[in-house]
Amino acid sequence: MSRTQRVAVLGASGYTGSELVRLLTCHSAAHLCVLTGERHAGRAMGDVLPHLSQIPLPALERLQTVDWDKLDVVFCALPHGMTQSIITTLPNTLKVIDLSADLRLADVDVYAQWYGQVHKAPALQKEVVYGLSELARPAIRAARVVACPGCYPTSVQLALVPLLSAGLIATDGIIIDSKSGVSGAGRAVQESSLFCEIVDGLHAYGIAGHRHLPEIEQGLSRAAERPVVVTFTPHLVPMSRGIFSTLYVRLTGRATAADVRTALAESYAGEPFVRILPEGRVPHTRHVRGSNFCLLSVFADRVPGQAILCAVLDNLMKGAAGQAVQNFNLMTAQPERMGLEQQPLFP
Repeated sequence: MSRTQRVAVLGASGYTGSELVRLLTCHSAAHLCVLTGERHAGRAMGDVLPHLSQIPLPALERLQTVDWDKLDVVFCALPHGMTQSIITTLPNTLKVIDLSADLRLADVDVYAQWYGQVHKAPALQKEVVYGLSELARPAIRAARVVACPGCYPTSVQLALVPLLSAGLIATDGIIIDSKSGVSGAGRAVQESSLFCEIVDGLHAYGIAGHRHLPEIEQGLSRAAERPVVVTFTPHLVPMSRGIFSTLYVRLTGRATAADVRTALAESYAGEPFVRILPEGRVPHTRHVRGSNFCLLSVFADRVPGQAILCAVLDNLMKGAAGQAVQNFNLMTAQPERMGLEQQPLFP
């Protein structure tokens, strides 16, 4: 086990950043030295986020005042576009774990196409490891810079990557129907996230053009070793946190839903955070709330040769801060479960 790491959380006052702080205050190998929050610089963390007021924490500060030489690991929970600008100015001795979309796409031209701006750190992108913990452990352990996957792509890839790698499902015709809690939109005030705009209703958004699409297709294409194009539609539901992805796939050859369930069970045997549910059991988002677990289930479709998979996770945990801490553990030679032993909250 390595020594205690001196840690910074950039963007600590947002939903993802504050979740990181909550987890790291209980992590015996992490010493929180720096917390940044541009709008709240100079204020105590407990004043901005009262649920953390009983914990002794450094005051929030601006990025410009951070002494990077006194740190070992930096978690970036910054708004889109900021990590690329900052990361090139950091000492190359620092390990960086990014939770934004800035470094997830390996192809900088694809990034420019989907995000509408030129990639600001193209040379650095070549050394970035895409940090889906269960599927990239050796690379994550050796990495200096890790890009944590998005919440939707995490749910989709954990379910489908083992199946595509094994050739059990077709690479075409994949349909992904995903639902997310409102915290996925971030903490900044915006009309579409106001209580009266989302309560008592459900709506799709980003139809045929959500920015997680290229990330999903990147991961699935790598697994299949050929281009994979999917249909992906996300929806916003009136709950604070949670992801529920329903995946429709066509089976290959004589494969059955039972074969799919067996393949997933074998792929994730012994995994601390991915669980395959027994036949017939449907996962609920409330079964993972506040935890780092991802639950997967498999059903035979009534249409011959097709299967339906369900994947649930907490978008702020396994879909963001929890997976980031899991990657931190891998990068710093800590036990992978450290700081992530919380069981789901109920009710």
